[in-house]
Amino acid sequence: MRVAARLLILVFLAACGDSGLPPSPTDQVRVRFPPGGVVDTIQVDAIDRLPLRSAELIAPDGLATPASYLNVNASPTVTYYQRFNNSPYASDTFGVGNLASGALLPMEIGGAPQGSAQLLAMISTASILLPDPVEYRRDWRSYRIFLSFGDLASEVERRVLAAPEPPPGG
Repeated sequence: MRVAARLLILVFLAACGDSGLPPSPTDQVRVRFPPGGVVDTIQVDAIDRLPLRSAELIAPDGLATPASYLNVNASPTVTYYQRFNNSPYASDTFGVGNLASGALLPMEIGGAPQGSAQLLAMISTASILLPDPVEYRRDWRSYRIFLSFGDLASEVERRVLAAPEPPPGG
């Protein structure tokens, strides 16, 4: 089961490569109120070949509220290892249970006991604080989220998204 999960992750990571073409099917943007989080903050999560550079909530009257927090991870990586329980070093006492000295790799793994993968896309997160939570709850369908991706004038992409529905009971 672990091998299948790792292979699925690697296939996903390989599909996220930058081909120089317009946004790929792997480019994703999610706008939401975080579950169990602060009810007056909208969270924007983006996986894109370009970095997210601005996020704004636009009210029906045109008032723009910029993101109070914006973070871009330009080269996210994941490190993984294969535990070898039958290794002579498989002891939690010494903290080296992942060493595979002299151990043969099972055929279904087909790779190194340790490795890492890098996502060839940017992962961005932004938080937008609602200027008036009561007004937003009343007229949320009229609000929009404006996003701007990229640094160079020739590659900037702008996207307009519908604002998310407020969480119940706020």
